[in-house]
Amino acid sequence: MSQTSLKQKKKVSEIKKLINTLCFHIKNDTGSKNSKDSIDTEKRKDSEKSGVRLSTQESQESPLPKTDSRGYVVRNQWSRTSRSPSTRAPSVDETRSKSASLKLPASSTTSRTSSTSPSQQDSQKELSAQPSPPTSPMPLDSSPPTPPESYSQSRRSSKMQENPEAWAHGIARDSMQLREYPPRTPPTEWKSYAQRKTTYSTQLDRDCLSELPRQQQLEEEEEEDEAYWASVRTLYEKTPSCSRPRPPKPKHAITIAVSSRALFNMVDGRKIFEEEGLEKYMEYQLTNENVILTPGPAFRFVKALQHVNARLRELYPNEQDLFDIVLMTNNHAQVGVRLINSVNHYGLLIDRFCLTGGKSPIGYLKAYLTNLYLSADSEKVQEAIQEGIASATMFDGAKDMAYCDTQLRVAFDGDAVLFSDESEHITKEHGLDKFFQHEALFENKPLAQGPLKGFLEDLGRLQKKFYAKDERLLCPIRTYLVTARSAASSGARVLKTLRRWGLEIDEALFLAGAPKGPILVKIRPHIFFDDHMFHIEGAQKFGTITAHTNILIK
Repeated sequence: MSQTSLKQKKKVSEIKKLINTLCFHIKNDTGSKNSKDSIDTEKRKDSEKSGVRLSTQESQESPLPKTDSRGYVVRNQWSRTSRSPSTRAPSVDETRSKSASLKLPASSTTSRTSSTSPSQQDSQKELSAQPSPPTSPMPLDSSPPTPPESYSQSRRSSKMQENPEAWAHGIARDSMQLREYPPRTPPTEWKSYAQRKTTYSTQLDRDCLSELPRQQQLEEEEEEDEAYWASVRTLYEKTPSCSRPRPPKPKHAITIAVSSRALFNMVDGRKIFEEEGLEKYMEYQLTNENVILTPGPAFRFVKALQHVNARLRELYPNEQDLFDIVLMTNNHAQVGVRLINSVNHYGLLIDRFCLTGGKSPIGYLKAYLTNLYLSADSEKVQEAIQEGIASATMFDGAKDMAYCDTQLRVAFDGDAVLFSDESEHITKEHGLDKFFQHEALFENKPLAQGPLKGFLEDLGRLQKKFYAKDERLLCPIRTYLVTARSAASSGARVLKTLRRWGLEIDEALFLAGAPKGPILVKIRPHIFFDDHMFHIEGAQKFGTITAHTNILIK
């Protein structure tokens, strides 16, 4: 070979060596860059799993401001565009220092280079020669941005570590925003829960209010009702009509039927009826229906009967054997309003009325199971006697008299009242001497009963109820026998007759023909039954309320 060919071969070999050297350096730079990227990626994954931020030695030695993956400084760590320190791009100096520290020995480099195929080397050259995309002004030798998923996870973990309380509040706020609530308009003024629940109620409210609040509401309503009725009860107890007892059953009661003219003073209305007729009378009563009527002759007697009922109810709360007063009148039903107003005004316990509208009420006496009928009309009394009902015509006293309010006092004449009129016939036909002889002869023979014997039996039955409770001296009923008989000549038969009947009389007064008026003034009875008008008139002069029995002497 010539020298020129040798020189050319040497130049070619030197060029190859230079090329190999350049390839080696290029490969070494690429390998160090790849190894650095792989190490950073592994560290970043470890930091994401453990929740610990990756920090470099340079950042520990000199604190640098926080930057994102693009190299911008993060001013607010809670902004949406912030990046965690673990994902910031390293500087140029850090990359070069790391690549220098990660250089491999020459032997390993040459063996790696020799084992690489030419095609792989060409591909590596092409990859290294390709320019980076101009989308982001990243520093030289910086690592690629983190994928979106790992970025969001690392950002959340870094925020959780920096401020866990704020992170928890943020999660709660996000969860509250996700919930859907029905639209509610806030009230303009404060309302109670019971008022608001009707307007802003939800299914949850209705479920919660299904049991407990309803029970509480019912209990509160019951307590309010009890308090209300307690106050009402207290109010009625203070008024006279608060403790109004129920009337007794008619079949057990002692029924006393009283006419309106006997119970109240209706003289003015009666005068208008007789002079101007029924229509004017009706108009007068309707015009004055709110005017209270004044008491009549039977008024004090009825009040005394009510006092006896009250005493019996104290001793026997369930007692039915009581006086029952019935207002029996032929007035029209429209007049009943004035009668009711007057009855309630005086506190009379009269619950049963009979208003016949112009017809005679006598036909209703038996239907009402009447034991005694008192009226100011003698004709109606005569009709009742013919029907077999004990009756009497009431007469008021000529002057006022003080009556006892705590004791019912009833005075009876003997013949033709408690007893039959047998002795009256003998006296009128044969005189007093024959009468005395007859009474002495039949002293042990009981007299026949008179029209008011049944009423005396009723009074005696009630008296025995008080005697059973040891109330003899305080008994609210007292009976009197006031007769013109002589005790010596004819008094024994009267007392023996009462004894045979099983009746007791509290006081027996034999006057032997003397006037009865002064005795009645001393007794002050609520009613005195007699069959002689001259005795009635004499008693009236002294102010005694009398009742004429109207016995028909055959």
